[in-house]
Amino acid sequence: MGKLELVQSLKTDSGRIWNVSWHPKGTALASCGEDKSIRIWTKDLRGKWINKVVLTDGHKRTIRQIAWSPSGNYLASASFDATTCIWDKKCGEFECNATLEGHDNEVKSVAWSSSGLFLATCSRDKSVWVWEVNDEDEYDCTSVINSHTQDVKKVVFHPSDNFLASCSYDDTIKLYKDEPSEFEWICYETLKGHTSTVWSISYDSTGTRLASCSDDCTVKIWKEYPTGFPPGNGGPTWKCICTLDGYHDRTIYDISWCHSTGLIATACGDDCIRVFKEDAGSDSDAPTFSMVTKEKGHNQDVNCVTWNPEVPGLLASCSDDGDIKLWEFKK
Repeated sequence: MGKLELVQSLKTDSGRIWNVSWHPKGTALASCGEDKSIRIWTKDLRGKWINKVVLTDGHKRTIRQIAWSPSGNYLASASFDATTCIWDKKCGEFECNATLEGHDNEVKSVAWSSSGLFLATCSRDKSVWVWEVNDEDEYDCTSVINSHTQDVKKVVFHPSDNFLASCSYDDTIKLYKDEPSEFEWICYETLKGHTSTVWSISYDSTGTRLASCSDDCTVKIWKEYPTGFPPGNGGPTWKCICTLDGYHDRTIYDISWCHSTGLIATACGDDCIRVFKEDAGSDSDAPTFSMVTKEKGHNQDVNCVTWNPEVPGLLASCSDDGDIKLWEFKK
C-alpha cells in the first residue's frame, strides 16, 4: 500500500480548472479552465510553486486542454471556441502566434507527437484532425478523420512513434497511423469493451499497452499483439487484458500512466484520486492491478490527473472546485 501526501495546493480564484500539463522537463506546470486563460506555475527560490505567467487574449471561451510540445518551446491550447492556439516564447514571453481553425464545434483535446512534427486535435464535431508542423512553424492540416460517431473526448500520441489514439462518447477507442501511400492518417483499429463514454486514455512507457477510463466506472488495460492475436491473425491487434471494476463510484474523467514508476492514477467524479499498481509476477497477458491508495483530493469532480515526467511519484490534479493540487506518492 501507499499514500498520496499533499505537497501544495495552488489557488487561482478563476473558477473550474479543466486541465493541467507538465513541461517535459517537469520544471513548470500549465493550467487552464473556464476563465479563458492559461496559467504557468514554477518554483520560487523557496521551492514553492507560484503562478509566474497568465496568458490571455487567445480564446473567447473556456480552454478545455493544454499540451506542451516535446521541446517545451510551444504550448497548445484547445478551446470551446472551436480553435486551437499555439503559444511560443520567440519574443522572450509567451505569445499566441498561430490559431488553428476548422472544427465545427468545441475542441476537446490537443496532443503533440513525440517528434514534435505532428499535432492532433479532436472535437465535439466527431472528428480528429492531424496537423503537420513545417519549418516555418506553420501548421497544415494533413488529415480530417471521421471515424467516431459521437463527440471525441481525447487524443494522445504514442510515446515514441507516429501512432495516435482517441476516445469518444460513442464508447470506443480508435487507433490511427500515418499511411504514406495514401498521404494521410487512417484509422486502423477500433477498441470496443466499455459500455459508456470513454473519457480518457493513456499509454504506458513502451506504447504497447493503453489504459482507458469511462463513464461505466471501469478502467481497462489494452495490449498490442504485433503479429496478431491469436497468432496468424494478420496485422497488429489490441486486446483488453484487464478490467478494473468495483473501485470507482462515479464517472472516471481522466487517467495517467506514470512512465517511470508504472503507477496508474485516476480522476473521478466522486472527488477522489486513486492510484493502482500492477501486481508483481502477474501474467503479462492477464495482469492484475491493486489499488494502493484512495484520496479525497478535492471538494468537487476531479477533472485531470497527470504524473510529472521527471520526478517519480509527483502528481498534479485539478477540479471543478477551482483548486490545483500537487501530491507525492509514498510507499
